Amino acid sequence: MNKKKKVLLVIDILLMILLVVGDQITKYIAVLKLKGNQPWVLIEGVFELHYLENRGAAFGMLQDQKPFFIFIAIVILIAIMYILGKTPYQKMYIKLHISLIFIASGAIGNLIDRVRYNYVVDFLYFSLINFPIFNVADIYVTLSAIYLVILLLFVYKESDLKFLSFRTNKFRDVK
Repeated sequence: MNKKKKVLLVIDILLMILLVVGDQITKYIAVLKLKGNQPWVLIEGVFELHYLENRGAAFGMLQDQKPFFIFIAIVILIAIMYILGKTPYQKMYIKLHISLIFIASGAIGNLIDRVRYNYVVDFLYFSLINFPIFNVADIYVTLSAIYLVILLLFVYKESDLKFLSFRTNKFRDVK
C-alpha cells in the first residue's frame, strides 16, 4: 500500500471518528434535555425534538432484535472496510470514500447505542408528515446510501469498479 493510500485511509478513519462523535454528542444532549420531558417544538406543526428509545430498526420494525442488528452492523462495517482497502488511490473514488465513511459512521453510531443501552436514541421528528422519529446516524446512513446508489447507477461504470472483483485474471472470461 503506497503512502498516499495510507494517508487517505487515515483521513477516512479521522472523518469517521468525527462523525460518530457528532452523532453521539447529539444523542447525549437528547437524553439530557429531552428524556422524560415534553417534545421541543421548533417549527409548530412541522418539526420537533421528541425523545424515543427505539429497540427496532427503521419505522420501528423488528423490535428487540439486538443480536441481529449487531450482526448486520458488523457485516456492513467489514464490507465497507474491505471496499475502502481495495479502492485505488484516485481522485475519482473520493465520492465513494465519503459515502462509505458516512454509512459506516451511522452504523457505528447506532451500534454504540445498541450495545450500550439496548436501544437507539432517536429524537428528530417531522410532525408535518408524521415521519418516524430518527437521529443523526440515520441521516448519515440514509442520505449516503441514496448518494451511493446514484454513484453506482450514474457515475461509475462497471469497469471503474473492477478492483472489487473476487475473480483473478486466470479465471476471467476471455473475449
